[in-house]
Amino acid sequence: MSVIPPHHRPLQQFFRSGPMPCPYLPGRVERKLFTRLTGIHAAEVNSTLSRAGFRRSHDIVYRPVCPSCQACVPVRIPVAGFTPSRSQRRVMRTNRDLTVAEVPAIASTEQFRLFAAYQASRHGDSDMARMGMADFAAMIDEGRADTHLLEARGGGRLTASMLIDRLQDGYSAVYCYYDADQESRSLGSFMILSLVERARSQGLPYVYLGYWIAGSRKMAYKARFHPLEALTPDGWMRLPEDNEP
Repeated sequence: MSVIPPHHRPLQQFFRSGPMPCPYLPGRVERKLFTRLTGIHAAEVNSTLSRAGFRRSHDIVYRPVCPSCQACVPVRIPVAGFTPSRSQRRVMRTNRDLTVAEVPAIASTEQFRLFAAYQASRHGDSDMARMGMADFAAMIDEGRADTHLLEARGGGRLTASMLIDRLQDGYSAVYCYYDADQESRSLGSFMILSLVERARSQGLPYVYLGYWIAGSRKMAYKARFHPLEALTPDGWMRLPEDNEP
């Protein structure tokens, strides 16, 4: 099989979206710089753009380029320096009865049921809550870039799942959904902690969490992981804990 040298690869085309209402901060306008993941180099492009602060959704990799707003801050966990807090250690103990495994990214009926129940419970007024099985399958299948599912099971029952991309320097947590009725388990945090441990066991330095947004309750959980690095104009910088979002 022939390998296309880097200088012979097709140029990546980028586009800018039109203005849309910001889904996180009322009264603000959102615009995105984006490109599509296609072809045999999708995983490599995804890794490169993740380091540059982009985020994947389906076959689109995007980064906000909003006028007069820089509220979206790309963040990642440096695995080697991560130490779980007291509450995070409690989360791990609470969920020690669950088995976590990385499996092929397959849009099964079991996965969809968990996803649909999660959306109905947590995001009932969102577009994702109206997704059917075909839409869910598209979310899993489109834009594959060394993509997998991280599953947590208890007694054989699917309890939590996270769509993840394997990058050259770590993992990207693309989307997580879980049994929202088991609130005491803090399953969202548990899945991130499990992904950090998976990256550590494989010698991968980072877990990418996407964007943190000040003032957004939906993003507040990301600030609970220390240390945390943010992408600044001067590159990725570790945030002091007393100044972290």
